[in-house]
Amino acid sequence: MIIRELNEQEKPPMDLLLLADPSIKIVEGYLERGDCFIAEMDSEIIGVYVLLPTRPETVEIVNVAVAEDYQGKGLGKLLVLDAIQRTRTGGYKTIEIGTGNSSISQLALYQKCGFRITSVDRDFFIKHYSDEIYENGIQCIDMIRLSKDL
Repeated sequence: MIIRELNEQEKPPMDLLLLADPSIKIVEGYLERGDCFIAEMDSEIIGVYVLLPTRPETVEIVNVAVAEDYQGKGLGKLLVLDAIQRTRTGGYKTIEIGTGNSSISQLALYQKCGFRITSVDRDFFIKHYSDEIYENGIQCIDMIRLSKDL
């Protein structure tokens, strides 16, 4: 498996990106401003993440997704660790990530990778998404924000 930056002439893997964020409009918005990285195995895209510089010396992982057939095999952790390494070598001092209050496995993963909860953006998913989102039988309402100093 290799992880590489998406070439300008390549189309982003929207099917994967929409697994992590169901809003096409929001995904297209941060794809325009960020850098998209893909994980490939045998020329098949099996994972993706997007890095978006947000403030001086700070970057945010705004999307991380793994193809359903490859979930639960540690690929998400490899993508997050790759993002941390690229951010560190890019001269950033802080990396941030946000996830829904209902994203239990993602919250665990990010903390295992060294992220710490910094804040809660109350009602984020109600304000910014027209359709209700449910995961693990829980309505996704609040954005849990996490960060890691590099």
